[in-house]
Amino acid sequence: MLMKAQESMNASDLDVGTPVSVKIRERILAARKRFHSNDNIAAFIEPGELEMLLEEVEGKVQGVLDSMVIDTASDHNTSDTARRVAKMYISEVFKGRYVRQPAITEFPNAEHLNELMIVGPITVRSACSHHFCPVIGKIWIGVLPNEHTNVIGLSKYARLAEWVMGRPQIQEEAVVQLADLIMEKTQPDGLAIVMEASHYCMAWRGVKDMNAKMINSVMRGVFLKNPALRREFLALIPGRT
Repeated sequence: MLMKAQESMNASDLDVGTPVSVKIRERILAARKRFHSNDNIAAFIEPGELEMLLEEVEGKVQGVLDSMVIDTASDHNTSDTARRVAKMYISEVFKGRYVRQPAITEFPNAEHLNELMIVGPITVRSACSHHFCPVIGKIWIGVLPNEHTNVIGLSKYARLAEWVMGRPQIQEEAVVQLADLIMEKTQPDGLAIVMEASHYCMAWRGVKDMNAKMINSVMRGVFLKNPALRREFLALIPGRT
């Protein structure tokens, strides 16, 4: 009995000393799920652990600053930089990894709307998964509903886009993720998304081209089968004709 109690105490002590990132990772691995940079892992984070994760990241960022030979102890400009960077990553620019999908109210298509609807431009902010440099751009979403389509408010498209883009991404995969999510939520006859963005991994470093942009699109349903509908959607996007 004493040995079992000792083993239990040792396990408890070990758990207390285990970084929260390790605990979260172990849950994900046990569930045999991915945790790539553009995956949402909110389902594996328990209450209170996000603040613990922020503190853990703060400590790691401080280590990076120390290794870069920055005297944060006496430099008033960087004394709180580790905390600010950790908060920026966990609570702001990569928030889409750590929080659950925003609540989306859906309504039946009572009026049987079946005409093309376009939402945009929606300003989106993300970061490239290669260098963690900003990716800032705009998205246009075209939806062709049917009588069974779930109708969501215009602002909800922006919320879904913000949630998906709030992760380290490459633009091509981000647009596909957003398209999959909107198709799942609304079940339209067709969906079209165009994204245009500036990538600061090109503007801030590398070739340092301040003018280059990337434009890509995803077409689903009738947008794939109907060239006239595709042309109508693209023609109605301001500045993209």
